[in-house]
Amino acid sequence: MIKTPYLLFLGDAPDALSAKVAQGIKDWRPDASVGQLRMEGCKADVKLPDLTLAEAKAAGAKTLVIGVANRGGYISASWKKVLIVALEMGFDLASGLHNLLRDEPELVAAANANGGMLHDVRVPSVEYPIANGKIRSGKRCLAVGTDCSVGKMYTAIAMEREMHARGMRATFRATGQTGILITGGGVPLDAVIADFMAGAVEYLTPDNADDHWDLIEGQGSLFHVSYSGVTLALVHGGQPDALILCTEPTRAHMRGLPEYQQPSLEALRDTALTLAWVGNPNCQVVAVSVNTQHLNEADALAHMAEVEVRIGLPTVDPYRQGAARLVDALDGITARQKPEAALTGHITPDA
Repeated sequence: MIKTPYLLFLGDAPDALSAKVAQGIKDWRPDASVGQLRMEGCKADVKLPDLTLAEAKAAGAKTLVIGVANRGGYISASWKKVLIVALEMGFDLASGLHNLLRDEPELVAAANANGGMLHDVRVPSVEYPIANGKIRSGKRCLAVGTDCSVGKMYTAIAMEREMHARGMRATFRATGQTGILITGGGVPLDAVIADFMAGAVEYLTPDNADDHWDLIEGQGSLFHVSYSGVTLALVHGGQPDALILCTEPTRAHMRGLPEYQQPSLEALRDTALTLAWVGNPNCQVVAVSVNTQHLNEADALAHMAEVEVRIGLPTVDPYRQGAARLVDALDGITARQKPEAALTGHITPDA
């Protein structure tokens, strides 16, 4: 178990989006974090007290969590100096980077010398099976996005909270480092060998009661040339009954890809649904989730109203407005029935 409370390490993050791990922990587990640690040149701020390691230790922090998701997921030399000092002061370290803490000899030595723990949450802990596509009982909802980091995790967590408030059976299924650090469990999907990714999603969303919803955290985007593979594994392994379209409307281009633009919601809807029908011909697109953090209230409401008319689906910002309408959109979706024949070729929805 990763000890709390946390000190969130923002390092020298170049922008707010780079600190999405820290931001997610702060937003969904505010009780677990005492402050943030920023290095010179850091351009991110999750609005927690800026603390030194000594101040955080005095405030009761037990684990320094790397709250930055940089491209490639690496630990820089400048970060490593801070991490070693933290271990020497008695902190544990937790990270969801591809560059594992346990693969850094200096960090391992410092941890061993000072009794610290190194937690790499992006390491699969299970030998996942290859997907078999068999129907599982229960119902599943997957958030799919026009781009990376547009609010797929926030959408699923917000829906889980709303459903629990209504007394509904629902489980948020974490598939990335931030979700795992928030909930304490899940599948680090982008660290799973490609052949087993869809099977890992099947493992994560097993048979359940007919009225139970698995709310699956989306990853990447079908339109992002760097990360589309992990998205497709979620679409096929999750066999969702419902899809929520997620977007952030102020992006100038795809995250990390200046040459590429976000697809339209119509393109996302049609592409995601066609691919989802391969595993579940009853899948439906039920709502739109818009990340409006960079829009003022009036502009946000106007944009969502336009999208709702254009797409013809309930459209909300679940973090800003709550997820009630997204949950309402699931009404009437029944547990999936086993098809009479194997699915092949182009799939069309059942009448």
